Amino acid sequence: MSKPDVATPSMDTALLARARVCFLAEAGTQAAERFDRHGPRLLHWLHKLYGRQPMFDRWLLSLCTTLGTLARARPSALRELDGERERDPDWFIHEKRVGYCAYVDRFGSDLNGVAERVDYLEDLGVGYLHLLPFLLARSGDSDGGFAVASFDEVEPALGSMSDLEQLAARLRKARISLCADLVLNHVADEHPWAVAAMQGDQHYRSYFHLFPDRRVPNRYEQTVAQIFPQTAPGNFTYNDALRSWVWTTFYPYQWDLNYAYPPVFASIAFALLKLANRGVEIFRLDSAPFLWKRLGTSCTNLPEVHHLLSALRAIVDMVAPGVLLKAEAIVASTDLLPYLGVGETLGSECHLAYHSGLMAASWTALSEGRTTLLRQLLDSTPALPVHTGWMTYVRCHDDIVWGVLRSDVEAAGDDFTQRIGNAAAFLEGRRSHSFGHGVAFQSADGNAVHGTNGMAAALVGLDSAETPDALRRFALMYGLAFAVGTVPLLYMGDELAQPSNDAQDDAALIALDGRWVQRPRLDLVRLEQRFDANTIAGKAYATIKALIAARNDDSFDPCATVETVDCHNEALLAIRRGKRFMAVFNFSGKPQAVDWNVLHAGDGWTTQLQTADDASTGAEILPAWAMVWHKKP
Repeated sequence: MSKPDVATPSMDTALLARARVCFLAEAGTQAAERFDRHGPRLLHWLHKLYGRQPMFDRWLLSLCTTLGTLARARPSALRELDGERERDPDWFIHEKRVGYCAYVDRFGSDLNGVAERVDYLEDLGVGYLHLLPFLLARSGDSDGGFAVASFDEVEPALGSMSDLEQLAARLRKARISLCADLVLNHVADEHPWAVAAMQGDQHYRSYFHLFPDRRVPNRYEQTVAQIFPQTAPGNFTYNDALRSWVWTTFYPYQWDLNYAYPPVFASIAFALLKLANRGVEIFRLDSAPFLWKRLGTSCTNLPEVHHLLSALRAIVDMVAPGVLLKAEAIVASTDLLPYLGVGETLGSECHLAYHSGLMAASWTALSEGRTTLLRQLLDSTPALPVHTGWMTYVRCHDDIVWGVLRSDVEAAGDDFTQRIGNAAAFLEGRRSHSFGHGVAFQSADGNAVHGTNGMAAALVGLDSAETPDALRRFALMYGLAFAVGTVPLLYMGDELAQPSNDAQDDAALIALDGRWVQRPRLDLVRLEQRFDANTIAGKAYATIKALIAARNDDSFDPCATVETVDCHNEALLAIRRGKRFMAVFNFSGKPQAVDWNVLHAGDGWTTQLQTADDASTGAEILPAWAMVWHKKP
């Protein structure tokens, strides 16, 4: 899980020694080994980011003192977990954990209600629970909780910090790791830092990017993209109290933090560790690509972003090494691997990253009935650094962000707007032969390509008709995510084939932000039907259970590299993972011949999982949208 200390010719060994004294004075001498392993790395990255700033030495020593205090405050049960995971840095890989993602109120009403559903998650086979934002959010619009007003309080309607600690303990007992969002890029305009800035506090004004007029913002706008071009155009908002333009990448009430100011980094690091000490084991680092700004660039994926994440990782390794960091970097595949660490940051950044390109490419394959782009993306995905993995998923609380595929589509020689526009239109039911019932997101007109909303059942056509074809499409999409990922993620309600959200109570939310289409409340009727094989919910639940069971088989090696196998048929995707597992997926609406004798390259294979009547040996026909998993003893 950890990387050996980094030393450079320019390292200030005297400063490192002083930092060590400050840390151990609070943490105790038992923490010396961790500091000696990770302290040099921390100093390396912080010096690279802030070393030329006045008072750097003083700031660093203060930081290390507080880190030591937080290390000492870590509960004994979590210290024990830290030790176990330090000895087994691949624990989250070989344990074959399956993730589950949900909003607290939509899944269990509040944190105590979520605790009452832990048995359900255990029975399903979940080992990782990502609860979407539950910290205190701004009043009114809050971007689904991502406009955080305090890192130290739970949203009152959802419970308290005590409730959070009790839930984390209950999950830990069930061997389910709790994942929480740490919103890195911004805070709400009601956060104490923002309030102090509006009151004229120069220290907190430095926490944000403020401009007295539009001259500099206009220069940035020339190269910086818009995240919500329809509902929140532009990247800057004028605030009367500040008498300045403030950088607002997402919504006007979410103020971007200025990570060039060292106290911002320290404040965010402390917020993470405080939550870790309450039992959060995994942090989804929201909006990670946007943390550093530079004129003339897109202000995404800049080198300093990776320096910041590497410094944060060093702190986690030093204080709470049982914790995982997961990058929420919805970027092109060429920009994604660095979030797991490459080059100078190899092995020292995040443990997990969403493979958003795979998700978008799989939906493209389903809409096109061919796997050329999907295979191209898999073939171009580099090998993972050690002790890292992909988080794979079919749906989440956000839209399908089509832009992550732009470079891949253009590399294939295709026009992005035309090809992906057709895929989006198909999934949104804007083609006569479409089975999808998705909804366009942030598209100015029918020709724009931005995002698509909808639950998985709606996008595969399972929401309107219980047909074998629709069920196979549902299994196909999740089957690929489970076969390829290190940690596959279930989105709440998908295991019950819940349709898109059309609740009257949520109509105003959906009108304001179309992503609420894929944020329904857990359907309690379907929940009761999950064991009834005669219902859609029962069939979807059985499908997910079968995938989890198949993945737990000894033949499936989550550490093995995913390799594609040429089927000489663009409708099919065949993959191998290690020497004992392979799978074939038919993304077309027509039966396809599969010559298993060629694909297997040897004897001894047996069928492990299938959504076809028979595809075990020889040259077989794989029905429309069917998949088959084969294994060797």
